[in-house]
Amino acid sequence: MSGNSNMKFLYAGIAIALLLSILAPFLASPDPDGLESAAGGVIEESKMSELEEMEPAVSSPMPDYAIEGMGKSGEIMAIAIGTIAVLAISFGLGKVFNKKA
Repeated sequence: MSGNSNMKFLYAGIAIALLLSILAPFLASPDPDGLESAAGGVIEESKMSELEEMEPAVSSPMPDYAIEGMGKSGEIMAIAIGTIAVLAISFGLGKVFNKKA
């Protein structure tokens, strides 16, 4: 692959990732995910309630993949910001570890 086609592939991947981040709040299931569902089947309900009521060790800047008070647009923004952050961190780490000696 040439450098130009690599860049087109990269841009297409970024566009697809951002499109998915925009569509995710509308496509996501309101039912608990597999991990929550599996934990509910293994852990007693009283213990599960205790765990859910506990304060987290570190608070999330955007809990439940949303920005509070913004509704669906807050969910879209939170997921898009997270997607962009992961892409930027990955790009930065790639630059750091791709240094030629």
